[in-house]
Amino acid sequence: MKKIFISLSLFLFAVPASFSQLFTTKFEQTGGKQSPTYPEIIDWWQKLDQQSGKIKMLTMGPTDAGFPLHLIMVSNNGDYNFENIRKKNKRTILINNGIHPGEPDGIDASMLLARDIVINKIKIPDNIVLAIIPVYNIGGCLNRSANYRIDQNGPEEKGFRGNSQNLDLNRDFIKCDSKEARSFTEIFHLLDPDVFIDNHVSDGADYQHVMTLLSSQHNKLGGAMGAFMNQQFEPGLFILMKEKGYDLVPYVNAFGDTPETGWSGFWDSPRYSSGYATLWHSFAFVPETHMLKPYDQRVKATYALMQCFIDFTAKNSEKIKELRNQTKEAVKTAAKFPFSWSLDKSQSTNVTFKGYTSGRKPSEVSGLPRLYYDRSKPFEKQVPVYNYYTVKTEVKKPAAYIIPQGWWRVIDLLKLNKVDLRELKKDSTIEVEVYHIDDYKSSARQNEMHHVNSEVKISSSFQKMKFRKGDYYIPLNQVANRFLIEMLEPNTEDSYFTWNFFDAILGQKEGFSGYSFEDIAAEFLKNNPAVQEKLLQRRATDSTFAKSAGAQLNFVYQNSPYFEPVNMRYPVYRVPGK
Repeated sequence: MKKIFISLSLFLFAVPASFSQLFTTKFEQTGGKQSPTYPEIIDWWQKLDQQSGKIKMLTMGPTDAGFPLHLIMVSNNGDYNFENIRKKNKRTILINNGIHPGEPDGIDASMLLARDIVINKIKIPDNIVLAIIPVYNIGGCLNRSANYRIDQNGPEEKGFRGNSQNLDLNRDFIKCDSKEARSFTEIFHLLDPDVFIDNHVSDGADYQHVMTLLSSQHNKLGGAMGAFMNQQFEPGLFILMKEKGYDLVPYVNAFGDTPETGWSGFWDSPRYSSGYATLWHSFAFVPETHMLKPYDQRVKATYALMQCFIDFTAKNSEKIKELRNQTKEAVKTAAKFPFSWSLDKSQSTNVTFKGYTSGRKPSEVSGLPRLYYDRSKPFEKQVPVYNYYTVKTEVKKPAAYIIPQGWWRVIDLLKLNKVDLRELKKDSTIEVEVYHIDDYKSSARQNEMHHVNSEVKISSSFQKMKFRKGDYYIPLNQVANRFLIEMLEPNTEDSYFTWNFFDAILGQKEGFSGYSFEDIAAEFLKNNPAVQEKLLQRRATDSTFAKSAGAQLNFVYQNSPYFEPVNMRYPVYRVPGK
């Protein structure tokens, strides 16, 4: 036993070179041409966990693939207790990898980063904790082929974009149709990350830059956090990357057009990872390496950028904490919230863009003109990036929302997001503002298993309504206020109404028999001359209506007390503020 202990001790305290060789990654072993399979990734992390006190591998919630989601905690003292991390005033950086497994740059870069922290090749500051999801879309990672992302320059085999339900997980942060998204939500709220990074690979135009960066849209992030993002955090990352030899540019949001005339900033709505993080007052980023660059260059650039995130966050730790705390307090008492914005083309930021001259030539496929880039003709120029948005619509915050307990799918999602929900202790009559859906459009084609509702028009009225014991009262005096506004106001771009969670109200359930209702309708009109007058006016102005007995009978039904009150009535009620 003593000999075994001595041997193990010698191994644990072996020189860094030996340790480094033991934990050489598949990326390194293949000269930057291959990325590991899912079993290889998990096995590698498990072994690193066993050999280093700086690494702790946690098993978290389930995924659609049947495997659990893992979370790697990296810090100097190996602390993985979430409450202790907060008490010790550390900043948490959450890194998500492999949401699109055909874009595995972050998977490999995170392995290299953690290994190099363990062997002290690079230092992690004492005030920083890294939380790394090694592979988020496990089903897509298991589904590997050399034929996926065929126009991407490596690795040799890649995972698939869809998960085990064929969902694009980067559209699932609000609707949570996948087990992955539900598990991620729990992780996110356990950590409450100060900085969130979601590693990706970009397609689109051709240019010289290896790495581009999508940041939380600063106007939407808003207030002091938005100003800090725009004026210090993002520019600070550009400076740090320049010192490492990388010319970082904002995400090149140019598709079907050439970028040399500039582009607009990507609008990261809440369905996306960075947009979701914005609702919870985290600084969020989506690094996008350029798919046409060799895989080894992309991984090294991702590694370098993650170092920059660590350095900037460590140096600005107290400021980041102050801004987040300030924002969380402000959101509790804010009277109004914006929920739609318009691009302001009068404002832009000039960036140094290194591109290639583009042109048109006959396609060898169609014979028609096609776009091409001439890499023998590089250029460098200042181009405008339009990333300023102005508030288009805002809504006054109610004192609370009330949701009847029957809408449990929405209630479950609110609970998952740690929203403060209070069950009514007894049957109650409460005056509320009631929304009615006057019009909407539903997408003709499905979007990630939903037919999205848009162009929603609403009207409202104040009514005294009866609610039952067990219905949910949601006060708007909490950090979740912004999330609640954007989820529960029906006409926001990623609300639960937008994603069809309330579609049952859009279909009429009760009806009438024409033969039986004729006499009832006639009697009703005699006793309600105002409805009789509305019927006559409609006949006079609508010839088709005037020729249809059924349409007129239905008109009377819809304007009578016999018509179901829940039809088109939005089942989230606003308690008026004082």
